[in-house]
Amino acid sequence: MGRGAEATAAHAADMTLLVGRSAAALVAGKVSLRDFVEQAYDIGVGSLPLVIVSAILSGIVTSQQGGYQFTGSIPLYILGSVVTSSIILELGPVMTAFVIIGRVGARITAELGTMKVSEQIDALYALGRDPVRVLAAPRILAGMLVMPILVGLADMVGVFAGMTAAQHTLGLGREAFLYGARLYWHDWDFFYSLAKALAFGFVIPLVAVHVGLRTRGGAEGVGRATTTSVVFMILAVLCLDTLFPPLLLG
Repeated sequence: MGRGAEATAAHAADMTLLVGRSAAALVAGKVSLRDFVEQAYDIGVGSLPLVIVSAILSGIVTSQQGGYQFTGSIPLYILGSVVTSSIILELGPVMTAFVIIGRVGARITAELGTMKVSEQIDALYALGRDPVRVLAAPRILAGMLVMPILVGLADMVGVFAGMTAAQHTLGLGREAFLYGARLYWHDWDFFYSLAKALAFGFVIPLVAVHVGLRTRGGAEGVGRATTTSVVFMILAVLCLDTLFPPLLLG
């Protein structure tokens, strides 16, 4: 228990310093615009096909399962509210976060871990360049910028896919679906979804960079660090997702 507490405190301290140094580099204007644009393009455009596919499938599955359960006295148009709320409040942000973890987070950890074990990070220090400013800050800032855009797109695609699936499989017209969606709609819901996206877009590259910079042990260490990073990123997203309802929906 003592060793676990010590390791947890060390990770927390290192991540806090990483955030502080990244923020200081941003405020001082030392973050390369080119590196930031490259990372934003890779995270956003590169992940777009997977995000769209996951959003479409989430909308279809939610619509079909909701239609299966709504039998008897429950009006079918309520399905519009169920699909819209499920996609915007939960599935859109979380599924997009999992896509980014699998495609981007693991890559960042493996990339920085390889640089660490091959002493490229030490070479940056020897050249007088700050690895946090060069490697960490552009990735964290790009994640925070791109993630809300991807989640907003996933929300719209998922709701449209659910509405189309309800029309073709359940015979629920678009007017009835939209009526049910508006019936229990809150304007805050979309901002809640984007707030989740911003938090996920911050924590995913932060954990990936942190674990990558702490990699030890050659090629085997890179693989072990990548696995650890993916586990930590998933747990971080789920923990944040658990905290959001009492904080912002209470």
